[in-house]
Amino acid sequence: MRKIALNKEIITTRLTYIEEAIKSLERFKGITFKEFASNPDNFRIAFFDLHRALEAMMDIGSHILSRIPGARATSYKEIPLLLKKHKIIPDEFAENAFLKMAGYRNRMVHFYSEITKKELYNIIQHNLKDFEKFCFYILKIINSPMKYGFSVK
Repeated sequence: MRKIALNKEIITTRLTYIEEAIKSLERFKGITFKEFASNPDNFRIAFFDLHRALEAMMDIGSHILSRIPGARATSYKEIPLLLKKHKIIPDEFAENAFLKMAGYRNRMVHFYSEITKKELYNIIQHNLKDFEKFCFYILKIINSPMKYGFSVK
């Protein structure tokens, strides 16, 4: 089955958004929760950067899936599962980290008032590596598109 070309500019722009957001979030790594919570700007910065990184991941996943006939996702939580099904990302990452990230993106959008400083703090302290893994998997596709059945324009 022939797959349509990936738009490298779309993907690399979104990867840059993720990298910039993670770099910004890293300022909060290693500080205490008390330090993080003491400045209200920290919550706003963390919320924005985390949301932007999650949206960029979903955009990349959606773009890739749009190039595979019949693989369009109808929800954000479908994106990791369809990427797994089409061997774009490893099963373990799709079923665990990426699926949770898609769910958290939905929570940030629809239940934003329920997001707490503590949960943002914990994500920053323990889960930023998941974004790096995602970027690694996507860069593999960009660097060897034919291996995955794509071309890149």
